[in-house]
Amino acid sequence: MSVVKPLSVGEAAAPSQRSLIALGWLNFFLSGMQTAFGPVAAAYLAAQDWTAKDIGFVLSIGGVASLVSQLPGGELLDVVKAKRLLVATGVVTVALSTLIFRLWPSFPLVALAEVLQGITGGILGPAIVAITLGLVGHAGLAERQGRNQSFAAAGGVAATLTMALIAYLELPWAMFVPVALAVPLLVALNLIRAGEIDFGRASGAKHGHADHLQRAGRLSTLLQNRRLMIFSICAVLFQLANASMLPLMNGILASEGKRQAAPAVAALIIVPQLVVALLAPLVGERAEKIGRKPLLLVGFAALPIRAVLFALTTNPIALIATQVLDGITGAVIGVMTALVIADATQGTGRFNLAQGMFGTIMGVGASLSPTLSGLIVYNYGYSAGFLSLAAEALLAVIILALFFPETKGTDAI
Repeated sequence: MSVVKPLSVGEAAAPSQRSLIALGWLNFFLSGMQTAFGPVAAAYLAAQDWTAKDIGFVLSIGGVASLVSQLPGGELLDVVKAKRLLVATGVVTVALSTLIFRLWPSFPLVALAEVLQGITGGILGPAIVAITLGLVGHAGLAERQGRNQSFAAAGGVAATLTMALIAYLELPWAMFVPVALAVPLLVALNLIRAGEIDFGRASGAKHGHADHLQRAGRLSTLLQNRRLMIFSICAVLFQLANASMLPLMNGILASEGKRQAAPAVAALIIVPQLVVALLAPLVGERAEKIGRKPLLLVGFAALPIRAVLFALTTNPIALIATQVLDGITGAVIGVMTALVIADATQGTGRFNLAQGMFGTIMGVGASLSPTLSGLIVYNYGYSAGFLSLAAEALLAVIILALFFPETKGTDAI
């Protein structure tokens, strides 16, 4: 087993190509596995004659479980050295949850599956970022996170198309695809050399060693971090605007009964993922050269523009073109979130706890978004709903531009 030499916080690490290649495929297969939940799960349950009420309820249960798991998951990742074991446990849990969907689609068991899958939300995504930081160090995180997001987007597209094709052929195997992906995922995880994942770097601690911080006061210290708090406010507004935007448009297309509604909805989901797969590596590269804030402004600014365009047309071709903006936003946010958190917590040993805190904040915004936008649409119509989302997104851009400082190359506050 190779021995990791302690590095300073800003010094670049040099993991093996084997570990880096395996990390890419780990992101690919994990993203593919996670497509079994959310819209795909809703479609599958609907095919099993579930009512919209019951589907919404079990999906909400999963969302609450994911939200509750964020902070404990971040705390766990900061103190547990065996991060590969945590990922493996989460992967097996997701696979078992997917099997429950396929084999025993009764309400109590599906609700249990959603809870189990939701709990992994506080572990799997953050753990991959922690492993990445532990492998490449802070100096290499931007470029590597861009590659991670590219692999993840490609995996999501591949799994979605595979499951859609199986469903189109009326074969009963669609929900087994995520279960099958668990096998190559665990192989990729095993190929990452554990000795190259530095524990201190993976939590953002100084000089490659984990700080012995008391649990009391860790979260309160993060809440006093000005950069994190400003970014969190922007993130909440972003999620309020973004989380319900595509579901609202999907509802319009479905209610209009357009013949091309089903393929249009599929394209609205897939096109942004393809854009993310192409752009994310470039975003990571540019983030290291020009800083975080300029790219964040581009990603955030694309959201109000997209909302206004959604308010103006329901033409499927125009909507699909508009979704390129969603891909730009997704590439930027997917890469920049981890980088900003790493910058703001550099040298503190609280990186993963900060990930958990930020995940909780994002989850709250995403949970409130459908309710708020739904009330506006109910009272004033779809155009007003999209314009309200544009206003929320524009406010996030203004706060980001005026109050958020550049985080690259600065010490944690």
